[in-house]
Amino acid sequence: MSPSPLRLAPAAVDVERRGDDLVLRCPHPADPPVRALGVLLQRWAERDPQRVLLAERDGEDWRTLSYGEAWHDVPRIGSALLRLGAAPDRPVALLSDNSLAHALLQLGAMHVGVPVAPVSPAYSLMSTTFERLRVVIDTLRPAVVFAEDLRRHAAALSTLPPEIAVVGQGELPRPTTPLNALLTAAPSDAMRQAWAAVGPDTVGKILFTSGSTGVPKGVVNTQRMMCSNQEAIAALWPFLQDTPPVTVDWLPWSHTFGSNHNLGLVLRHGGTLYIDGGRPAPGRIEQTVRNLREISPTIYFNVPRGYDLLADWIERDPALRRSFFARLDVLFYAAAALPPALRERLRRLAAAEGREVFFASAWGSTETAPLATSAYFPTTTPAVIGLPAPGVEIKLAAVEGRHELRVRGPNVTPGTWSPGGRIQPPHLDDEGFLCTGDAGRLVDEADPTRGLLFEGRLGENFKLSTGTWVLVGKLRVALIDACAPWVHDVVIAGRDRDELTALLFVSPPDDETSAAQLRASVAEALRRWNAQHPASSTAIRRALLQVEPPSLDAGETTDKGYLNQRRILEHRADAVACLYAEPRGGDVIVVPR
Repeated sequence: MSPSPLRLAPAAVDVERRGDDLVLRCPHPADPPVRALGVLLQRWAERDPQRVLLAERDGEDWRTLSYGEAWHDVPRIGSALLRLGAAPDRPVALLSDNSLAHALLQLGAMHVGVPVAPVSPAYSLMSTTFERLRVVIDTLRPAVVFAEDLRRHAAALSTLPPEIAVVGQGELPRPTTPLNALLTAAPSDAMRQAWAAVGPDTVGKILFTSGSTGVPKGVVNTQRMMCSNQEAIAALWPFLQDTPPVTVDWLPWSHTFGSNHNLGLVLRHGGTLYIDGGRPAPGRIEQTVRNLREISPTIYFNVPRGYDLLADWIERDPALRRSFFARLDVLFYAAAALPPALRERLRRLAAAEGREVFFASAWGSTETAPLATSAYFPTTTPAVIGLPAPGVEIKLAAVEGRHELRVRGPNVTPGTWSPGGRIQPPHLDDEGFLCTGDAGRLVDEADPTRGLLFEGRLGENFKLSTGTWVLVGKLRVALIDACAPWVHDVVIAGRDRDELTALLFVSPPDDETSAAQLRASVAEALRRWNAQHPASSTAIRRALLQVEPPSLDAGETTDKGYLNQRRILEHRADAVACLYAEPRGGDVIVVPR
């Protein structure tokens, strides 16, 4: 494979073999991390105060926030939050979407050593029961809750205890504090003392896991975790020092990908982030397309489903293609493997504009801030998650015939948040490695520099009635690719059964004719798949198309679109029963042997 034109660290790894286990370490050094993210803001505010840090849509134009403006506002917001009762054991919760105000509240809280908890907006806007929001509030016991548009969040805010200070724009039946009151507060001595005391062990953020495996839990992210992550990225991607990164990003700041990785990367390298109000979903991606017609990123972040939808638009719109690829160097994906067919589509689109883009990925979790491994070297192998980041050790621990990915390093959380600021330790093994529940292996035992391969969640895999293991994560990715472009996600059924079946998530067809065409196309794709993969652990014998999207309230998915395989199988038990019923239902696609 031809080398990337970007300045990248060479693929390298030290391997220690311990019987059936392996421990992988990165030989590349990273610079010592700064004591807090606020130091990075101060650095760029002093070097280039007029440089744009963030921008958000304002009608036909963009409203911007420079590094100098942010550094002016942050101490004032921190002072005001202290006056409202915020403290190291009384966090600030942010309910609304990514915005300039949201960013300032994050930075302002962390400036005074107050943990900030960006909460998924879906918990207050897409939910009808507010069950997850109640869990979050009960866990945090925040002093302050921020919602930019109070009326939009009114129903959710009505569930809050009266002692919590509510900040935002608009009016509610309860007392509120306008955002402008924070921006105009006088910097206080208490703020200055608090900022001086912020250090590597200070809790910066509490990020709630999305509930893909149960009730949301608040993962503590210290300044050391977040800052060491950024130095690791800088060591592996030296090209970021050549040109400040520019990105157009929708990924929510309530999740570690958007909040720590992307926003932190921009802050570390003096870059600019254009906040994208769109989403990778029909009816929402149009906003993303509009933004990308105007702003040409140098690096772009998304999940595979987002790239799939975006590629459809780029193929139809030459102006969008020109703008998107005008100065694009990196296409970064995470959360799932990028199907080879989609990767090739994107490569061809870039080549049509004379660009050679670097496809990058990584692996980690909320508990690792998030970077644990990085595919910082060229690869075309699907599901490669790279090699350990600088300072990070990855143990491949033998578990039931497979290997669990375990992590040790400065990026690992001290635990989860409990009311009153108590921290419950994470699940570590006897050597202090974080047990992630994710499975992986080396692509090539003879050449470890080819990287690690992600093999799904250990808990998702199951055995057929024959005792044969089914590797769900690997199979899911391959099936999505085999059924492209009709199927955008897959749930595998078959635990303790004789054969595998699947629920296939598709976009709603326009009419009966297109529905019949969709069904026929998927059936043919499955026939071809089974012909090439006839083993009982890979062949899909029956399938049902799922037009109804996964439900957030039912715990089937997160607001980023990650599917909870186990919960979907439980919640759609009737559909699973239909897959195995005799005689079969008329909606069931049967794939001939």
